Amino acid sequence: MPKAIVVLAEGFEEIEAVTVLDVLRRAGVTVTAAALSGQAVRGAHDIVVHADVTLDAVDGMDFDALVLPGGQPGSTHLQRDPHVLSLVRRFVSASKLTAAICAAPTVLESAGVLSGRRATCYPGYELPSARYEESAVVEDGCIVTSRGAGTAFDFSLALVRRLCGASLAQTTAEKLLVASA
Repeated sequence: MPKAIVVLAEGFEEIEAVTVLDVLRRAGVTVTAAALSGQAVRGAHDIVVHADVTLDAVDGMDFDALVLPGGQPGSTHLQRDPHVLSLVRRFVSASKLTAAICAAPTVLESAGVLSGRRATCYPGYELPSARYEESAVVEDGCIVTSRGAGTAFDFSLALVRRLCGASLAQTTAEKLLVASA
């Protein structure tokens, strides 16, 4: 089974993080929630999620996918963390699935991996090196980006499709009563 790591920083967007964790696990992906520091991470709306591990306790490259939820100030914390930026660069260099939603595509921008690539993010954030699109989910090579909380199911199901195939993504969508994968 594929393995994914979802990195949580204080102030993450809860819907984006929990939807990804839940949908990927329903599809059979082994998912690890990794916190930047401490295992209890408070989201942007004061919901506390207990991470499985801290990011420093795992070798991020042992995973098939890296997922960065958005939210503020969570995305800013991710963007300022040298370990996260290095991990993003290493994932993209290895052509491993690298995904970010909402404000988190700015982390990919800061890591320097969006140059000339198609990408999207929450309205009002800028990705100057990317070819910006206003689609719910944008896929360009190993990079998947999405716009925000309202696109979290589409984003999660795109990750299931990439990691597990279209058939399992469609079955997962149907079980969740989501229109399509």
